[in-house]
Amino acid sequence: MMSIWEQSYSDLLTKVQNSNPLVHNITNVVVTNFTANGLYALGASPVMAYAPEEVADMAKIAGAVVLNIGTLNRELVDAMIIAGQSANAHGVPVLLDPVGAGATSFRTESALRILKEVKISLVRGNAAEVAHLIGEVREIKGVDAGDSADSSNVDLAVRAAQTLHTMVVITGKEDVITDGVEVRLISGGDALLTKVTGTGCLLTSVLGAFAAIESNLLLAGTAGLAFYGAAASRAAAHTAKLGPGSFQIAFLDELAKLHTGSLEGHVTSREAGTTTAGGAR
Repeated sequence: MMSIWEQSYSDLLTKVQNSNPLVHNITNVVVTNFTANGLYALGASPVMAYAPEEVADMAKIAGAVVLNIGTLNRELVDAMIIAGQSANAHGVPVLLDPVGAGATSFRTESALRILKEVKISLVRGNAAEVAHLIGEVREIKGVDAGDSADSSNVDLAVRAAQTLHTMVVITGKEDVITDGVEVRLISGGDALLTKVTGTGCLLTSVLGAFAAIESNLLLAGTAGLAFYGAAASRAAAHTAKLGPGSFQIAFLDELAKLHTGSLEGHVTSREAGTTTAGGAR
């Protein structure tokens, strides 16, 4: 029997599939094609618009705007801020993926500038990226987190949400989502996700698709994480002996095949309690 939380998340999946929300991505050159295909597979409608001359117009008609700093330059950051401010003015949620924050000063400063000049609805990153946004130091190699990033992700996510005044998602062996008060942990997915470029970036855009159709971002974000993990788990089961190339294709297929019963046996979601100003308890 489907649990209450599974039913709520399934309702949101159905809504995404039926409404085909437009997700405006200003993302990086490495992942553009994979992100677009992943959103199409899910049932959303991707658009990649980068020119400063048009991003404000595109953002105001989107269901969500996703800002990804994976391959950034100053003009692109300017365009992200224009798009983000337009989205803010029109009530469109804005998600930030601070790819590689902490790897270089320009990258970190750009992420912090966006956070300062745009009201961000949700930040999604690995532990090292999120830590650097709040002035904490964790190991990062290029755009990848160090191996020691998983042990205290709940406390880190809560501190970040309270400091940045936004929803925070930290992905890892177990995903964490929190608004700084309520915390949910989502288990699922597969280690093969770390062997395919762009799976984290696509996840942020998938969260954007769910945020486009549900204003409760804790609910929307948890649903997105759960279904993403379920698709990855199913894809890994089908391609266990084939490698990451086969997994990538199977993963897109599984996103397209998601249905209301997809979570059963593939992912778990649980509350980690509420928090005080000092952190999780």
